[in-house]
Amino acid sequence: METSEFCNYRSPLSTRYASKEMQYNFSDQRKFSTWRQLWVNLAKAQKELGLHITDDQIAEMESNINNVDFEAAAAEEALTRHDVMAHVHVFAKLCPKAAPIIHLGATSCFVGDNTDLMILKDGLDILLTRLAGVIRNLSLFSEEYKSLPTLGYTHLQPAQMTTVGKRATLWIADFLMDERAISRARDDLRFRGTKGTTGTQASFMQLFNENSAKVKALDKRVAELSGFRQTYPVTGQTYSRKVDIEVIAALSSLGATVHKMCSDLRLLAHKKEIEEPFEKTQIGSSAMPYKRNPMRSERCCALARHLMALYSNAANTHAVQWLERTLDDSANRRITLAEAFLSADAILLTALNITSGLVVYPKVIHRHILQELPFMCSENIIMAMVKEGGDRQVCHEKIRVLSQEAAAEVKQHGKDNDLIERIKNDGYFAPILNHLDKILDANTFIGRADEQVVEFLEDEVRPVLERYSDRLMSMKAPSLNI
Repeated sequence: METSEFCNYRSPLSTRYASKEMQYNFSDQRKFSTWRQLWVNLAKAQKELGLHITDDQIAEMESNINNVDFEAAAAEEALTRHDVMAHVHVFAKLCPKAAPIIHLGATSCFVGDNTDLMILKDGLDILLTRLAGVIRNLSLFSEEYKSLPTLGYTHLQPAQMTTVGKRATLWIADFLMDERAISRARDDLRFRGTKGTTGTQASFMQLFNENSAKVKALDKRVAELSGFRQTYPVTGQTYSRKVDIEVIAALSSLGATVHKMCSDLRLLAHKKEIEEPFEKTQIGSSAMPYKRNPMRSERCCALARHLMALYSNAANTHAVQWLERTLDDSANRRITLAEAFLSADAILLTALNITSGLVVYPKVIHRHILQELPFMCSENIIMAMVKEGGDRQVCHEKIRVLSQEAAAEVKQHGKDNDLIERIKNDGYFAPILNHLDKILDANTFIGRADEQVVEFLEDEVRPVLERYSDRLMSMKAPSLNI
């Protein structure tokens, strides 16, 4: 049988869900070209601090940073069983002048861990831009529907009224917490730097003839050349894997936020009140042509569950790093870090698509309100009767009896809620019939919901979106693969 790419397993995160941008960030090309860039940065800093390294050697390395021969590297690794040394050998063959000074004084974690930190930082920046886009979309939606009354639910049972826009602010508030957590995780990232085999910098002390000041300066300078202001002051052979916990925790929490919002949207789609975008040629079911399944929201929930589960991998990996390090982190991190970022990327891309085209059906929402409003307005009717001289206890009992009769019609016979008709037909309530419609106006039941939306968007959301204004202006509308 002829072999092809379709004969081998391919991650759905790459083939279906995540963006090309995030896939490249975790690609072999990005990884190994960054290793080479780090060898260049190390040589530049060592030259600045007095080691005999020439401009020709540095130029030779720089000209071959992206010229990675993956087949040659794989062949070397098959012989050496060591990925870093395999790439050192392949790079050295490309750069014969620089060969003697490549990886000088460094350990494998110099390229491995520092590259991971650079990739994590760039990945978090990609996610933050997408997250800001979701917040912007929901803000526009919340503003548009800030005054549209809808049934609020507690225990998934009708409760007091809220508005469509106010409900959306609950989603936004969670996303703002995610923006804060992911920003903090990004800003807290430091560089591992030039720490040596067990974090003591002993090899570099030898290289610089025990000149501690130069070794310290080397650590700082390589970090600067690599885009970091600070290094971790102490490490073992690796940077602490607790750093990975903090990063994955922020992404896992984002997964919970998206899962919550998309679960809400699935429930609202079931009620036919709000729907996610649905393409003209989209098929909802192979058997039921009328179906409009919330497949985007379902996708988000599915991927979010995977993302949330990855947190335990990061926590368990850190927990078993004996003393200065063990290698049982490596295989796990190759999977966990990439999948966490690709999952978060796919989730946010889908959430961007969903939130850019939510469809609201006000008449359906109003019909559902009318089914419950008679029960909800009973207290207002009692207050109105008291103002007209009625006895609260008498009024309460009459409404209680009428409410139970109406509820029986709804539950036992499947009829509409006729409580208001029963009230209108009861002479006791004659004093308030002329302004009963005002008492039943749904807008009088939303409290400060619309004002809360305006205040929240102005005070909490706008300052965050302003930080991303340039990125949002240049951000293209997401396209979903499938």
